[in-house]
Amino acid sequence: MTNKRFISLWFRYLLTDWLTLKRPELKEVPFVFAASVHNRVVVTAANSLAEAEGAFKGMALADAKAIAKNLEVVPHIEGQEEKLLKAVGEWCIRYSPQVAVDLPDGLILDISGCAHLWGGERGYLKEMVTRLISKGYHVRGALADTAGAAWAIAHFGKVKPIIEPGGQAEELLDLPPAALRLEPAVLDRLHKLGFYTIRSFISTQRSALRRRFGPDFLLRIDQALGYEDEPLILLQPVEFYIERLPCLEPIRTRTGIGIAIKTLLERLCERLYKDGKGILVAILKCYRLDGEVIQIQIGSSRASSHVARLYQLFELKIELIRPKLGIELFTLEAHKIGDADSEQEYLWQPEGCGLEDKGLSALLDTLANKIGADKIHRYLPQERHWPEKSLKLASSLREPPATSWREDRPRPSLLLPNPVSIQVSSILPDNPPILFTYKGVRHVVKKADDAERIERPWWEDKGQHRDYYVVEDEEGRRYWIFRSGHYHDERSGWYLHGFFS
Repeated sequence: MTNKRFISLWFRYLLTDWLTLKRPELKEVPFVFAASVHNRVVVTAANSLAEAEGAFKGMALADAKAIAKNLEVVPHIEGQEEKLLKAVGEWCIRYSPQVAVDLPDGLILDISGCAHLWGGERGYLKEMVTRLISKGYHVRGALADTAGAAWAIAHFGKVKPIIEPGGQAEELLDLPPAALRLEPAVLDRLHKLGFYTIRSFISTQRSALRRRFGPDFLLRIDQALGYEDEPLILLQPVEFYIERLPCLEPIRTRTGIGIAIKTLLERLCERLYKDGKGILVAILKCYRLDGEVIQIQIGSSRASSHVARLYQLFELKIELIRPKLGIELFTLEAHKIGDADSEQEYLWQPEGCGLEDKGLSALLDTLANKIGADKIHRYLPQERHWPEKSLKLASSLREPPATSWREDRPRPSLLLPNPVSIQVSSILPDNPPILFTYKGVRHVVKKADDAERIERPWWEDKGQHRDYYVVEDEEGRRYWIFRSGHYHDERSGWYLHGFFS
């Protein structure tokens, strides 16, 4: 037996309820959806008024129109049921992270460990069904140890919607065989043999049932009773590091939102700390009463499970959360995690220097979450000839350099990604220019260092070398310029490549 708990939701009039919400004038009109099936036009869905007049799903449209007068017919929309169920299922994630579509007209929720957040199973199921009904859908719900038993009670149960743990076998006995979700051909065979309830065949030898009705028949029985697990295809994969906080009263204030975030962080970080992990990226989702979901995200340059530090990052974005009528559920997910340095989690205090300074990490995280992580870059040296190719973007704050920065010759604090052509005047072929023009501004060179020659990589192709000079103009500003090739070469030219601070 399993200790899990499941809810089955049955939307008996799914398509017709949806269309009635779109076209309120149909509320008092009997209507059906119809489609061509095997050269026959049949009813694919009927509202309650059409059923009251005798028009049902699966009936030939001609027969339905003969029985139900003034019947309105709407063309069937292929795939609309799945689209609707996915939308409703995503809304139901506020009640459980594990929601699966149960075509053609239902949802299955694995609610294990969720009901206590709403004061128990009875209040939990009532809250869910009442909210869906208020949105305009006919819904029946049931709760049991297995998805199969919950489905059976939702569709065929008449006494109570909640089956106590371990009680599904007794509650299923008086239900019809269709409650086991069997194929139509199997149901016809059972009826012909006089099996009108599950009780009438449940005690029959399994070998005899297998011979007559096939292995799927026994599988459905075992799934309903809990002897076999039933895999669910979830709308959203369940993240391991995620915490949920439902609210007894809708949250509308900044203070309430802050308390919710702190509570979630404390729960999530406690789990992460025990596992030696920390948050790199965290996503907060706020489910509002009007059905909208507000999402904010924070990132940390170091994997951290330090609650106070992470809360500071969220605090920068609380203003983006618009609660309107109120927020009924918060979820916090560690979207990206990493191995945490356990020592840093005791105290978030600046220690050491350079990249190991935790104050630097805190500053970078604050800036990244305020102006965007894409605005902050760290560069590492790499072995390349041309200066513009001698550095690369670092993947993280802790990525070690593959080589050392060059320190034997001066390098500009600002290096242009591509050299810019300039006009110069010079006296001797191998000397720096006496003046140059950049963006229409004339600069007179007062000082200059000796040339530094950088050869073109021989393995690429034959090309010109570069002679670099550090020059200073009359204003005291220093520039990094170079001449490509030799002075008398037709392809030779002067370029500005960087600025010194």
